[in-house]
Amino acid sequence: MSPDQYCQERTAQSGSSFYYSFLFLPPERRRAIMAFYAFCREVDDVVDETSDSAIAAAKLTWWRQEVVRIADGQPEHPVGLALQAAGRQFNIPKEWLLEIIDGMEMDLTQSRYLDFKGLQLYCYRVASVVGLVAAEIFGYQDRQTQKYAHDLGIAFQLTNIIRDIGEDARRGRIYIPVEELKQFNVPAADILNARYSDNFTALMRFQVERAEHYYAQALAQLPAADRKAQRPGLIMAAIYRTVLDEIRREDFRVLHQRISLTPLRKIWIAWKTWVFA
Repeated sequence: MSPDQYCQERTAQSGSSFYYSFLFLPPERRRAIMAFYAFCREVDDVVDETSDSAIAAAKLTWWRQEVVRIADGQPEHPVGLALQAAGRQFNIPKEWLLEIIDGMEMDLTQSRYLDFKGLQLYCYRVASVVGLVAAEIFGYQDRQTQKYAHDLGIAFQLTNIIRDIGEDARRGRIYIPVEELKQFNVPAADILNARYSDNFTALMRFQVERAEHYYAQALAQLPAADRKAQRPGLIMAAIYRTVLDEIRREDFRVLHQRISLTPLRKIWIAWKTWVFA
């Protein structure tokens, strides 16, 4: 199996909405974004699938070393080999890859955030930086597109937090800031024990409204000249905003279930956005 085939299978097997946003790209950009996404999956799975935090930290250290090897032209992992080729063709600074790993490592040392400012740093590292790399691969003419990519990444991560709140709680993590739990009078124990209340509904409505604000802010910053090139991000935005619609429709019942879209619906949204965006 070639490095590109490994990355393609890794991306397809994830079942992520990101996969559907890549389908309509030209081959060279599709190969590059799949290599990058496979890298994100590898480092994310280190944290999510390794129960011993010391082992997880050691694995992330290995990936930091692999990023250096990629930059030096001596990668060892199939993803590293594929990402090296992508990095040569597109501008992917190693500092951005290292920052993503820093974000993943935050999950090993921090399971709560005092306020939104603290959460923003996490969102920047694990999502905005991903958006910045993706924007480079998709291509742009106007540097304003970087601001769009930054804010769109925040919107995506806030959506992930809303969608996965129950799943994260079962891992002992609560990403909603402590200040906001207090503001809406929702004890952390309610989230950890999947207890719904009117206060929880109000809290989640606030979270969704903030995510929507970041989507609107991001899309308003996308220059018209770069709209066509950045269609994969627009596809992701369309899919994720539809997920938020479904969460509203389910009255924010996200503690006991993970609300998602079927693959067929994602493909339909992807095709429609690609054609009409």
